[in-house]
Amino acid sequence: MILFPHAKINIGLDITGKLPNGFHTLETFMVHTDWEDVLELTPAPKTELVCSGLPIDCPPEKNLVMKAFRLMEAETGGLPPTLIHLHKNVPDGAGLGAGSADAAFTLCGLNDLYNLGFPREKLAEMAAMIGSDCPFFIYDCPMFCSGTGTTLAPAPELADALKDYHIVIVRPPFGVSTKEAYSGVRPYQGNRLPLACRVMAPVTEWQGLVGNDFEASVCAAKPRIEEIKHSLLRLGAVYAQMSGSGSAVFALFPEPVEADILSELLPDCFIHAGK
Repeated sequence: MILFPHAKINIGLDITGKLPNGFHTLETFMVHTDWEDVLELTPAPKTELVCSGLPIDCPPEKNLVMKAFRLMEAETGGLPPTLIHLHKNVPDGAGLGAGSADAAFTLCGLNDLYNLGFPREKLAEMAAMIGSDCPFFIYDCPMFCSGTGTTLAPAPELADALKDYHIVIVRPPFGVSTKEAYSGVRPYQGNRLPLACRVMAPVTEWQGLVGNDFEASVCAAKPRIEEIKHSLLRLGAVYAQMSGSGSAVFALFPEPVEADILSELLPDCFIHAGK
């Protein structure tokens, strides 16, 4: 079985509070992109994770894919030995949810491969045990995410708003760890309309209206991110923002952007130009 876990972008990200346990509450819209890893699940004599593509900075057993396998193994009381081949195209440390997508697709793939019969809701519940953005990848539509990120509501209107735009994603030659990003962020103290209201504005009005509360502290520590954002706006993007906790920046363009123009502008970055 071959699956294609895809990166996500965040349209807006409001930090709304901090819980006694130290976790932050937030509101954000998550949207799937066509930047994908490749995940292959095959019954085999023994369970093993084999990785190729971009380097992964952790041992196989600590990879979220194996965490998903072990979680499903515990939930079912045992799984057949499985060879898992993960080919990484989407870089980690980018705020694109690549590792979470790999884990969520592993849960879905095992469920289908071995006819386990778990409904989507149960798979999402299991995914939340791996990471706060994992449940989103169980579903195939844009979602409004709240609470700690695991409370989901479908947002099909966002897909309609974005259908005429081309998404460019740029990941600088460095990542930002989730821990690093959260250590510098603070809940917003001013008055503003809820994010769900602000995204109802036309996409051409989002810049300056629909922002990411991580940007101020992350860009202060990594000013290159802000530079990339402004480069994309100068190139003609109607909206550009850091995704999640960074370091990737995405931009919405009304027309396709030539790959060689992007490569010349940002020669040291990972670049994905999709739809």
